[in-house]
Amino acid sequence: MALARGMEVTSISSSGNPYKTPQGHTPAWVERVEWRKADAMNPESYADILPGVDAVVHTVGTLLDNTQYKQKIQEGDVMGFIKSFAGRGSGPLAEGQRSAYDILNYESAVCVCEAFVASKPVSGLTRVRPFVYVSAEDFSRPVVSVRYLETKMQAEKRIEEIVRDHPQYKGVYVRPSLIYHPHTRPMTVIPATIFDLSARIHNAVPSYIPMPASVLRWLGTSVFPNASEKTPSALHSMANLLSIPPIHVDHLGEAICITLDPAKDIRGIVGVRDMRQLIGLSQTGTVESVANS
Repeated sequence: MALARGMEVTSISSSGNPYKTPQGHTPAWVERVEWRKADAMNPESYADILPGVDAVVHTVGTLLDNTQYKQKIQEGDVMGFIKSFAGRGSGPLAEGQRSAYDILNYESAVCVCEAFVASKPVSGLTRVRPFVYVSAEDFSRPVVSVRYLETKMQAEKRIEEIVRDHPQYKGVYVRPSLIYHPHTRPMTVIPATIFDLSARIHNAVPSYIPMPASVLRWLGTSVFPNASEKTPSALHSMANLLSIPPIHVDHLGEAICITLDPAKDIRGIVGVRDMRQLIGLSQTGTVESVANS
């Protein structure tokens, strides 16, 4: 999507390998991307790139403390995913030990952001440079640990503190819900279809009529205690799952590209409904006119 908009793209990963589909194919666009091997926690491995870029998009993260689940989703290995999910982590952490949530969701983002704002832009780059952090809607609890959401929110807060002290930078916090794709994430299609239908029904029913999501939010506010000091009851998360539509990975990518447009000056939190509006999707899933996009 970025390439189609005329952007030059450099992809940084721990392997540095070009993208391949789950079937092992290499799309034609791959040769137009610069692929670099680097470590997010080691700024020296990518510091030379930062002065010449207009923006940074941080997509590193993990839904589970057991990071093997991602490969299982891409492979469509249902049993492998269930085993990874059931294991979640490798057991209780020793005192002072950091979890995958802490390292991938929080520390990697903060480290890259700090390196970005410390870089001196090359001559000619005078506009505000965005740091786009792919965060998350609160939709996965209690199935997924509360630490997933909390580390995402902590990263958002710290990034905002960093860019606030650097006027030539801004933070954009993209919060997708369930991300699906029929080819790269085949296991997500059925749940995405179910929850998309649920969101459409909730959106169509007048607000004064009690619906499962509104009842869950009431229970989470009035009856059940918060999950932690700063995190509401998991019932709020379940309500969001029922009422916020899933998002196709291509739509997420398109929305991120739009946030990079300096003419729009988008900053702060960008939720699923914001993304759908940016790319011209109505809440019913139909494409709206360009004038409304």
